[in-house]
Amino acid sequence: MAGAERGPRERMVFSAAQLIRREGVGSTGMREVAAHARAPRGSLQHYFPDGKEQLVNEAVGWAGRYAGNRVARFLAALPEPTPSGLFSEMVRQWTDEYETEGFDGGCPVAAATVDRARTADSTRQAAEAAFTRWTGAVAGALADMGVPEERSRPLATLMISSLEGAILIARAERSVRALTTAVRELGPLLDAAVTRPATDGGTGEAAGS
Repeated sequence: MAGAERGPRERMVFSAAQLIRREGVGSTGMREVAAHARAPRGSLQHYFPDGKEQLVNEAVGWAGRYAGNRVARFLAALPEPTPSGLFSEMVRQWTDEYETEGFDGGCPVAAATVDRARTADSTRQAAEAAFTRWTGAVAGALADMGVPEERSRPLATLMISSLEGAILIARAERSVRALTTAVRELGPLLDAAVTRPATDGGTGEAAGS
């Protein structure tokens, strides 16, 4: 959704996600979010009466929907969808960013989990829901590509876990080495899980907007 098409509330949620993924929850203040979103500071209380925790939770929810929705777009970019191809596209989103913009950004869901899972249970629940949504979208795509139902969700969890870990290592090393290694090493395992022909229109679980 283009920035010009977002209302002030949507802009603030989006801006919170962008700041959290770069600065973490602790360093993301409400004033910084309003400035980034080009929204009046007074609108924060109007749209988020429960304060920063509500805004963080909604940013985490947005990130989960975004990640889930991207699965269908990744599949559409592949001439022949395969589990390894899907994982490669998931990773390429990050290698492209890091090679063009630097290594400052990470996953906002992961950042919120690290910063607040122990102290804010509502944020932990929001992060859990975001990962569940993302995992469901990936698992649905794997099942459509011929991975048995009993393996699709465990493999989706493995894919997302590997990606999140590689993102962390990439930021520490200032290198995409871990990301490209994950694609190379995990790809054959994922493709070997296919045991039946793919179904038509394998786009995974619809993740909403």
